[in-house]
Amino acid sequence: MGDSPDYRRLAAEVLGIRGAPEALARRLVRQALVMEDRRESWGEAGERICRAAPADPGVYVLRDEEGRALYVGKAVNLRRRLRAHFATRRWRATPPTLARAVDAEWRVVGSDLEALLREADLIAELQPPGNVQVGAPDLQRRAVPRALVRDVLVVVPSVEEDSVEMVGARVDGRWMIQRTRRDGADLKVHATRVRRFFSPLLSVNRSDPAPLAPIVFSWLAGRGAGATRLDPHDVTSARDLRARLAALLADERLFAERLVIYS
Repeated sequence: MGDSPDYRRLAAEVLGIRGAPEALARRLVRQALVMEDRRESWGEAGERICRAAPADPGVYVLRDEEGRALYVGKAVNLRRRLRAHFATRRWRATPPTLARAVDAEWRVVGSDLEALLREADLIAELQPPGNVQVGAPDLQRRAVPRALVRDVLVVVPSVEEDSVEMVGARVDGRWMIQRTRRDGADLKVHATRVRRFFSPLLSVNRSDPAPLAPIVFSWLAGRGAGATRLDPHDVTSARDLRARLAALLADERLFAERLVIYS
């Protein structure tokens, strides 16, 4: 470009941006050059990440060289979704933030509901710049029927075939996920934990995780309308809850017909 490049001309001819002020044109051209310098290393990082990624449903985090979270997402097929992120044809449309991605981590999940919750929880925790920050889930925006907004325990598939995930949601926004084995071996401890979670004495404080229960209610109103659920207050004790859950998990028809499978 010579010692004194014509940034306005370069911005017009190379970037298609005409009439930009000199300072803006200089910044745009230099940013474009930096992006082009990153293209090869970005592609190599993508190839490495995609080779390692499983072809399973899950949530993922893209990170930069310093390990900072850039973006959180979920996918039915992690490998396919990450390949889309790093597709060569998408390079020019890749935001500068995501162009810094050099690594990724993921967590395989067993259900659509778990993916929704894990993704929202990670976004709230990591505050990645690549995600649109929309704040906590809002029931008003989700138009959830009033009858569904109540304390509920939902049973969904787990990534482990011999287990299920029990998802608890409270009207005050608190939520939990507890994995338990279908043979009931863990229910003595887990039923007590679930019972305690729904205790009216458990109050919300500032250190609690993001209030994601609206996601559960919204999911039950839509894709999860046929999911297996229990009213946690329709039992008299943790022992009663344990018996109800044991009978539920012993019913093979539940796993053949009623659990909502990730799709």
